Amino acid sequence: MIKIINIGMNHETAPVELRECFAAEVGGLVKALTAMRELECIKEGFFLSTCNRVEALITTEAAEEAKQFVISMMSRLGNIPEENFSSSLYTFEDTDAVRHILRVASSLDSMVVGEPQILGQLKEAYAQASRHKTSGVIINRLMHRAFHAAKRVRTETQICEAAVSISYAAVKLAKKIFHVLDGKKVLLIGAGEMAELAAKHLIANGVSSMVVANRTFDRAVQVAELFDSRPVSFQEIGQQLSEVDIVVTSTASPEYVITYDQVKNSFRKRRNRPLFFIDIAVPRDVHPEVNRLENVYVYDIDDLKGVIELNMAQRQQEAVKAERIIQEEVFKFDKWIKTLAVVPTIVSLREKAEYIIQNEMKRSSYAFTDLNHEQNEAIQNLMRSITEKIINDPILYLKKKAASPALNTYLDVTRKLFSLDHDNGSE
Repeated sequence: MIKIINIGMNHETAPVELRECFAAEVGGLVKALTAMRELECIKEGFFLSTCNRVEALITTEAAEEAKQFVISMMSRLGNIPEENFSSSLYTFEDTDAVRHILRVASSLDSMVVGEPQILGQLKEAYAQASRHKTSGVIINRLMHRAFHAAKRVRTETQICEAAVSISYAAVKLAKKIFHVLDGKKVLLIGAGEMAELAAKHLIANGVSSMVVANRTFDRAVQVAELFDSRPVSFQEIGQQLSEVDIVVTSTASPEYVITYDQVKNSFRKRRNRPLFFIDIAVPRDVHPEVNRLENVYVYDIDDLKGVIELNMAQRQQEAVKAERIIQEEVFKFDKWIKTLAVVPTIVSLREKAEYIIQNEMKRSSYAFTDLNHEQNEAIQNLMRSITEKIINDPILYLKKKAASPALNTYLDVTRKLFSLDHDNGSE
């Protein structure tokens, strides 16, 4: 029997230094999908890797073999021995796996409940799975059910309005360090969506000037224009460290962008002014050793957990509504997947009916010699209509019994009544 299995880790089960090992792997998603596609025991596969989670979703008829393969694959992708991360993994199966992926899509499993980025990341991961032909009937249906559930949660609850973005939390942390941001100068490294959000919040909170650095200078120019700030090249980061008060970094670099020596060399011109780093990248952009320097404060994405200030009462109230929506959608998917067990029998029943129609048409062909094409087609349509009405009740009955513990008995009786396990037309 086919099983749905989800194996992964997230911000709740694994620290950033572990998650970043997987995020640092260039082309990790494609490598994971390619490996899944080539393994016979995995029927369908999907892989998601973000700054806060890495997960594999598979369907299989050999659960233990498939689970061990996924863990081994993660070990290779992150270049980490299995024993170093296995305790951080969670495993969900069947209905629990369905519920989990719907909660992820609806941002109920995010560090910041209600944040919108995860849905886009999920859609992109699904597009990759489709592109690499690792998704099939079950994962396709499940993903679309997840997207539908996420849309319902956004439109039927106010959970997104109760959310605070990680970028906003980063700015709140900056205000705790400096008390006020008026007159402070910011260096924004990276020009992605999270960096843009951080820039908006910083400017709204009184930052006087900002410079934007990005590995692609044209992109730095584009973002700088949005905020009436100044673009700089990646090579100028060291010089900018001497002048700015706050550094927000959010790149996709697999290596550290800010090194210990860079920061230390900026001290002479800084004259003991504090330097504040908000590192919201995974893998981290700022080398952990930088935090040892005097008057330097480094906060990574895990540190932001403690400064995310949510309206707890509103969030909890809306989360209850959202969980009810998730449960409804899980029930609908579960009902659908149980009907898959009756599909082979329904297909056999329809094939048997079609065989009988074709066989009887051949046997009676002598009576139709004077009929034109349209008249012949009308007779075939009539025969199909009658046959469809005869087999419709058994089909509906089997679908209704899909969730019954006695389903196998109903299938067996149907196959015997209609002689579906014999050659067509024979006893």
